[in-house]
Amino acid sequence: MNKKFATLDDFLGTYFIYTYDNGWEYEWYAHNDHTVDYRIHGGMVAGRWVTGQEANIVMLVPGIYKIAWTEPTGTDVALDFMPNDHRINGTIFFPKWVQDHPEITVTYQNEHIDLMEAAREKYETYPKLVVPEFAQITYIGDAGQNNTDVINEAPYAGMTDDIRAGKFYDDNYKRLSK
Repeated sequence: MNKKFATLDDFLGTYFIYTYDNGWEYEWYAHNDHTVDYRIHGGMVAGRWVTGQEANIVMLVPGIYKIAWTEPTGTDVALDFMPNDHRINGTIFFPKWVQDHPEITVTYQNEHIDLMEAAREKYETYPKLVVPEFAQITYIGDAGQNNTDVINEAPYAGMTDDIRAGKFYDDNYKRLSK
């Protein structure tokens, strides 16, 4: 996609795949002006996926966007998207319990909110593991806003390669037959 990003409307409805400099790979979708969806393919919580995460989404200056949210796990995330440069700067603030027990979070979060909240209460939250990283955007697509077909199944090995090769979504970001 060779779109030039300038406004907040240019950003909303955009779907990204990116890889942090530490090797962690993510899919991320700006579902609308207040929610995001994502799947995690690398790192200590690989296999985790989330839809409808409430987030603060703003344009800092034309073409640069800041998104921040707190998950039910207690993890805080702040991302700065620079899509015209295919770069992201992100900081993830993992509570100690996620660092110690990441396997609890490796699921479809939306079906296990009670489990996330219980773990947050049961285990230590401090000190937080702070992961500041730059990322390279490896895929940008225009999925349109409020497209519930973009992030709608668990991640699998090779999924992002299938997406980049055009073997996963059709032109409207609907899942191709398996």
